[in-house]
Amino acid sequence: MELIVFDLDGTLLNRRGAISGYTRETLALLAKEGVAYTVATGRTLHASKALLAPLDFRLPQVYKNGVMIWDPRSDEYSHQNYLGLNQIEHILKAILAEHVSPFVFTLESGNRHVVYHTPLQNEIETRLAEQFQQAENLAVLPAESLPGDAEITNISAIGSSGAIRGIEKLIRTEPHLVAYSGEAWDGEDCYWIDIHHSDANKGGAIETLRAQLGASHVVCFGDNENDLSMFSHADECYAPSNATPQVKKAATAVIGHHDEDGIARFLRQRFRIGS
Repeated sequence: MELIVFDLDGTLLNRRGAISGYTRETLALLAKEGVAYTVATGRTLHASKALLAPLDFRLPQVYKNGVMIWDPRSDEYSHQNYLGLNQIEHILKAILAEHVSPFVFTLESGNRHVVYHTPLQNEIETRLAEQFQQAENLAVLPAESLPGDAEITNISAIGSSGAIRGIEKLIRTEPHLVAYSGEAWDGEDCYWIDIHHSDANKGGAIETLRAQLGASHVVCFGDNENDLSMFSHADECYAPSNATPQVKKAATAVIGHHDEDGIARFLRQRFRIGS
């Protein structure tokens, strides 16, 4: 069995965060040919579910950079790498030291996902909270309502470049944490950071899927540093031309741009499907 694994943002999705008609058609052709495929993304399930549901992604899917694997057939999670109390305290200390508000993501009984936050301090944080509610369809609640038995999957923050660099510096002193960051909105000095347990990565999750599905050959597509662990576990790995230099260097080959259906065009040639 050959398994194809797609990153979403910057890879399978175009710059508008959508799957083009050409790519949709390509996925349908792959399914018709019996080619197995899934996703491994830094997104939450809620930020991906509506996007993927019409495309009939049936296999287990990797979310939050490998924190968890969700099976759409059973609506159950596996491969859970939650944050421990020591890691949580370290993250909160680092974020609060930069005078920004932490957003704490949880998985609770009944597969309920919630985001908790300390008092929001500015318009940017309010904008992010609204984005979680609207774009990702998540409940966003004050930190004082966080239940004691909630499992914490990751903690995020948003702020100036200086604040985010300060958080990253403090996070590096804790060996069991990993952080990813980037520009939040174009044209603004506004950056995000997302922190989770170091055992959670796309590479480990892909190895779990390989064993679960009996895949003998794994082909991965990704564009950013959080895809490197996945690349290291894949038999083949491809980077779109918009990928970071480090990812391009690690790839088996560099293919077309994500905004020009680069992955779909490559797959049509590779599997000799479509036109």
